[in-house]
Amino acid sequence: MRIRSILNHSFQAVLEGALVALIVIGLVAGTALAARGGGKTSGGSGSLALVMLNDANGDGSPNYGDDITFDVTASVTHPLVGVRCWQGSNFVYDAYVGYWATYKWDPFFRLSSDYWDPDSSATCTARLFYNDSRGREHVLKTMDFGVAG
Repeated sequence: MRIRSILNHSFQAVLEGALVALIVIGLVAGTALAARGGGKTSGGSGSLALVMLNDANGDGSPNYGDDITFDVTASVTHPLVGVRCWQGSNFVYDAYVGYWATYKWDPFFRLSSDYWDPDSSATCTARLFYNDSRGREHVLKTMDFGVAG
């Protein structure tokens, strides 16, 4: 009887260890895949061109506080553009606009935020992408641009 109890306990301990190992492997693999960032590049095509909407100083280039949009063509139903900006290593801006007829919110990006130093320039990246039925992001095109302070 005592041997059966020891074997049962040992089996449960081995089973628990295997379960913990599988969880750790899953977390490591998930972290490695997530670290890639930017989403997958697949499943469609598109083009992306910056358009100035409100050019406060009239220089034809994006500056802090200007409004921009994008001329977008995409082979998907609900294309989105995300713009992220940095000043050095400081993340200062992150916004998204949908480019389809029934999109409900403002169809432009106002280049400002509480984190942005208006006297310093920023580097920005625009991503044209869509989300598949599982919510995964698929990047169709990227574009880097500068924003003057």
